Amino acid sequence: MNKKRLVSMLLVSAMTAALFTGCGSDGNQTSGSGTTGTETDSATAAEEGGIKEFTAFFGVAGSEINDDNEVQQLIAEKVGAKVKETWLTGQTADEAVGTMIAGGEYPDFIEGQTGTKQLYEAGALVALDDYLDDYPNIKNLFTDLEWEKLRQEDGHIYWIPQFSCIKNEEKVCTHNDEAFWIQARVLKWADYPEIRTMDQYFDLIEKYNAANPTMEDGTANIPYTILCDDWRYFCLENAPQFLDGYPNDGSCMVDPETLTVLDYNTSDTAVKYFKKLNEEYQKGIVDPESFTQSYDEYISKLSTGRVLGMIDQWWDFAYTAGDAIKQAGLDAQGCDYIPLPITIDESVKNQWHNAGGAFNSGSGLAITVSCKDVPGALKLINDLLDQDIHNLRFWGVEGVDYEVDENGEFYRTPEQRTQASDTEYKASHMCSYSYFPQYNGTSDDGINANKPDGQAREFFDGLNDDVKEAFQAYGAETYVEMLGTNEAPGEWYPMWSFSNNFNTSTPGGMAWTKIGEVKHEYLPQVVMAADFDKAWADYMDAYNACKPEDFISELQAELDSRMELAAKFK
Repeated sequence: MNKKRLVSMLLVSAMTAALFTGCGSDGNQTSGSGTTGTETDSATAAEEGGIKEFTAFFGVAGSEINDDNEVQQLIAEKVGAKVKETWLTGQTADEAVGTMIAGGEYPDFIEGQTGTKQLYEAGALVALDDYLDDYPNIKNLFTDLEWEKLRQEDGHIYWIPQFSCIKNEEKVCTHNDEAFWIQARVLKWADYPEIRTMDQYFDLIEKYNAANPTMEDGTANIPYTILCDDWRYFCLENAPQFLDGYPNDGSCMVDPETLTVLDYNTSDTAVKYFKKLNEEYQKGIVDPESFTQSYDEYISKLSTGRVLGMIDQWWDFAYTAGDAIKQAGLDAQGCDYIPLPITIDESVKNQWHNAGGAFNSGSGLAITVSCKDVPGALKLINDLLDQDIHNLRFWGVEGVDYEVDENGEFYRTPEQRTQASDTEYKASHMCSYSYFPQYNGTSDDGINANKPDGQAREFFDGLNDDVKEAFQAYGAETYVEMLGTNEAPGEWYPMWSFSNNFNTSTPGGMAWTKIGEVKHEYLPQVVMAADFDKAWADYMDAYNACKPEDFISELQAELDSRMELAAKFK
């Protein structure tokens, strides 16, 4: 019996059991808010003509699932609705949103990313505040302060951040954020040295590549590459804030003592960082295609296992290139990536990883004015947050995608872990509704993580051997332990949730736009220049002509406002 047929048969059994499950005292509980009546509503929906279908657009690149996706259908049978999701292709988020606004037609759900403010200003979004009390799973996602942070100038709330909720106890194994990453084979070759600074990092890559210029099949290594495509050029430009020991405020640094906004673009560390990249470029360590490659080309390079190191956010490469490395068996050559706690010098404590997550008030899932059934759309969001449905989204089907031990703890077999990283299997079977609201942290059962990557035993058992060996050498069991965890930053954090929505309607927004254009033009030249000092001076002249003081001033005003608002809720 082939795997596809076996999975389908198991799903039929699981669906049948689910449909005949009664609403007992433990059935279909929300996060502490009573039952939602999902099963009754589903039965009614079936009697009245079937499953509601909604549409959604997300302003990021993503992978569409098959129309007959098995878990999506199972969820639909349980909640009475499903969503046809589409993703950004061939445009920026601003361009895609602008086209929708011009046509006046929208999907039912939308995540506009950098185009979110455009949608709000165009009157394209439905105000949600009058509905929230009717949907307890949604309402309980955030504190009163956090909901207040989502109010716009007109006093209403229009979107729901999807990734900002930690339910119950925080459980984190994967560093989902930015870091200097290096392949396990490089660390193993050097007998797992302590690497704390940028200079040590590049020195190791240089030495490894000199001794091992190719992979086992003779393919030439790429010592270090940089992703600069469109908005992802953060992989080039924002490292100075981390090197100086600050958390990821994205557009600036914040002095936690004085609550003053600082500009990392002009810091001494910024000069040292870009000078180092320039030196490495001249040595042939930095990939010469860094400044022309597309995101897809970058992911393809990482997927071959050729790239020894880079800066990136985990979520930006792990679910594509990371899975490809596993599927190709390249982990046997040590091609998996490990994060390192790098700062400008060893006296600086790193803040690559912070506890508490980041509350993104700047964008989220919204319902548009084109939606004909706003209560139905909100009910779907609410139902997707029910614990049993959330388990289906992120763990899959019990007995097919995971098992449960005698203590109630979820785990996967080696075969289940392999299939979970298979592109075809994910498209035909898994349905996480990845850009709908979700939980990190701990399940209502008090045992399991809400996602597999937060389950300590499952996480470690599921690691490739090259990563396990590296972790053991460094006395770590998770990516987070490789970096260390810092306390959550202050109430201002993160400032990128404000600056991501800048547009040219304000002096600060105009400065921000011009700064982005200048960075895209000048920073590649700075890295490649034969005369670094002259290239840096030219860059600073162009940068200062953008009037960054306007940008910093508006950031400071927002920071002050956030601190004042937080004080009202203490």
